[in-house]
Amino acid sequence: MSGSLLPPIGGQEAVDELIGLLDLETIEPDLFRGATLDTGRGRVYGGHVAAQALVAGVRTVADDLHVHSLHSYFLLAGDPTRPIVYDVERIRDGRSFATRRVAARQHGKPIYYLTANFQRHEDGFDHQDAMPEVAAPETGVDFMALMVERGNTEGEQLGREWASMEARWMGNSRHGLPADPERPSRARLWLRAAGRLPDEPLAHLGAFAYASDISLLGSTLAAHDVPGHRTQMASLDHTIWFHRPFRADEWWLYDQWSPSASGARGLALGRVFTRDGVLVATVAQEGLIRPPRG
Repeated sequence: MSGSLLPPIGGQEAVDELIGLLDLETIEPDLFRGATLDTGRGRVYGGHVAAQALVAGVRTVADDLHVHSLHSYFLLAGDPTRPIVYDVERIRDGRSFATRRVAARQHGKPIYYLTANFQRHEDGFDHQDAMPEVAAPETGVDFMALMVERGNTEGEQLGREWASMEARWMGNSRHGLPADPERPSRARLWLRAAGRLPDEPLAHLGAFAYASDISLLGSTLAAHDVPGHRTQMASLDHTIWFHRPFRADEWWLYDQWSPSASGARGLALGRVFTRDGVLVATVAQEGLIRPPRG
């Protein structure tokens, strides 16, 4: 699945392809290899690397340990024509928690670092934010088609990267969402895998990590009247806190907002709710948003 530009696919076929990407090859203990996809953008999609690195870390912990957070940095653009090697370092193995550090490498250089923390189940206090009022996903706009319609020159390639996901755009601060002076840069969309995933929890963790990079940085431009495809954008870091288990092949709301943009960088935050209002994850990302010149 690497080394050649791939034709358009979608639905269950794309989901099956994603499942294959998450099925890493074990080279030796704590060392794995993952396939890449060449979609014509000249680099590996960030969610692809994050998902595979997370799977590599999960593969090295006991079955009763569950990931509750990951923190990561994108260092270099990945080569979509070559596989990625994931080297897992066992930082800690405690009675309640375990920590893993994963280095993703290509051509002898690290392109991405991830640190993940795992915990054995414990009962404790429980509360969550309320889900915002939002229309059903069936009323939303196909996000991939919207990008092409608005002149995004990479819309078709992005659609290929995200073919395993269904995305329904519900609006942003300038189009479709009510004004909120306290949060001037917001975006919302519904997401789910475009077909059925296996019941194995790791498949849903990996698919969600893959999708968590979709459009998040774009929320940093929602307050600005500038076409996103004319802005140089690149993810710099990516963090996920996993609160509660859920299925990535059922609709989940990505409630995104950007509290700050400055110095050609934007910070984006996202709350993830299931359709029945359960807060299952929180995501944070800072990225380069370099304005168009000329």
